[in-house]
Amino acid sequence: MVRTARLLGALALLCGMVSLLGTAPAQAAGRVSVANEFGSAKIDGTYSTTLTLSGSGFQSIKGGHGGIYVWFGTVNGVWQPSKGGVSGKDYRYVPDSETADNQGFQRYIAFPGSDTASAAAATMGENGSWQVKLAVPGPTFQAVGRNGAAVSVDCRKVQCGVITVGAHGVKNANNETFTPVSVGDLYQAQPETTDPEELSGAVPPEPGTPAETAKRKAGNPKLEVDRTSAVAGRVLPFTVTGLVSGQQITVVFADGRAAAGPFLVGDTGQLAGVITLPADLPAGTYELRVFGVDKAPAVKFAVRAADEDVAAQPVAASTEDDDKVETWGKVFTGFAAAVLLLALARLLMIARSRRAK
Repeated sequence: MVRTARLLGALALLCGMVSLLGTAPAQAAGRVSVANEFGSAKIDGTYSTTLTLSGSGFQSIKGGHGGIYVWFGTVNGVWQPSKGGVSGKDYRYVPDSETADNQGFQRYIAFPGSDTASAAAATMGENGSWQVKLAVPGPTFQAVGRNGAAVSVDCRKVQCGVITVGAHGVKNANNETFTPVSVGDLYQAQPETTDPEELSGAVPPEPGTPAETAKRKAGNPKLEVDRTSAVAGRVLPFTVTGLVSGQQITVVFADGRAAAGPFLVGDTGQLAGVITLPADLPAGTYELRVFGVDKAPAVKFAVRAADEDVAAQPVAASTEDDDKVETWGKVFTGFAAAVLLLALARLLMIARSRRAK
């Protein structure tokens, strides 16, 4: 009876523990608050907009690899990477380099103590909070997915917003969010006032600024590349002229084998940039094309495979040195053999002379 009572008591305790575990609150889902310079979750329908983003409730992994990426873009259906979502198909975003000093279209938030924190724009707090500024080039942009395909996105026609996903290939459902952002006239819709200070920075762009001069008519866009740098695996510099200042363009190599951008055109209507050519690219003739402008320019040029000449020079020199070493080795071996034979012959002569005596 005592043993039975103990077993029943243990069973009751186990059931209680299971019940407590079952009713334990799940980790709060990540949330992102979005605010432009006027405090609303809205981007301008003509000009670029800077958004201040504040995250809370994200899963922070101290010392964990990676963190989260923060993008501006659009999603479709079940877009989350943890559920099979694919970049360029289920979610599209404004591309940028994955470094701390990029153009601000993409932000990387590192986990506290992450081994990749040097490339991050900010570090997530241990409580899952973070804050960062994100640049939105305009209501339309060229999205380039991981598959290299360039697709035009118009946020005036589809729902756009702020996307967060696990960074560096780490899929984490707890940190996948999409926060919708609306499109409107942030500058033109401001109340009239005679005191510029009352606008608190909400003054529409003055004539002559990139946003205003973007309305000027473009010339004939022309694309040029540095052909001497056209080597697989290397960075290829390019320049584009005849553009409209304030425009946003993307360059695509070989129908999606590589892409770079978006780039914002300066006041002069010119743009200089670089694109990295694939390392496994075979030698041949390829095309670089500009997207995002009317009469998009393109240029064809020859690309060399990985520079075998430079790689071969140290090998050739090493081979030549080896040949020299081998030659001197043979000479030394022959000389040593001759000396040994002379020594043996002398010993034989001494032995014979002693026997003769």
